[in-house]
Amino acid sequence: MKRSLFFLAAAAILLASCNSKDSVKSTENNFMSLATDRYACRSYTDRKVSDEMLQTILKAGQIAPTAANCQPQRIYVLSSPEVIEKISPVASTCGAPQAFLVCYDATKCLINGANGNHPQGEMDATIVLTHMMLQATELGLDTCWMTWIEFDRIKEILNLPENIVPVAFMPFGYAKEGTVPGDSHYKRLPIEETVTIL
Repeated sequence: MKRSLFFLAAAAILLASCNSKDSVKSTENNFMSLATDRYACRSYTDRKVSDEMLQTILKAGQIAPTAANCQPQRIYVLSSPEVIEKISPVASTCGAPQAFLVCYDATKCLINGANGNHPQGEMDATIVLTHMMLQATELGLDTCWMTWIEFDRIKEILNLPENIVPVAFMPFGYAKEGTVPGDSHYKRLPIEETVTIL
């Protein structure tokens, strides 16, 4: 009887171990697929994202790492037609009815003295937006991270405080039917050209 219980327990541990490994492998594969499939979508329908999805995306940004956990990111959800219209001369949403403007608070971010008193806020904000971008992709949404934007004009139009520094602008929503990644999306340099192991 004891021997049977021993083998049953051993089998249960082995099964749990296998399931755990499979789970890790599955997660890795899912992430690689997610990261590969995401592309810069430049054509959207006018369908808005649900509040539930929006909150999930914002939560993904909330849990992103920031230097010294200062959490200086300040995220503006541009969602009203009036705001989208106001910023349209300086920041196109490619038809999406919503966009994120990700900024950082210059009074809250870590200042890196080792790099000439360089504020870490821009790095923090980009990590936050990366989390949000990939979460949106997992939810079946599309995004387009834009940096060639007149951020000073957006700041002026939205009347943002002086200490708020815009970093990135990202329309998000549902791609129009037939929208596909650009020709260069899957082109990547060999790892040997971008990685040096010392």
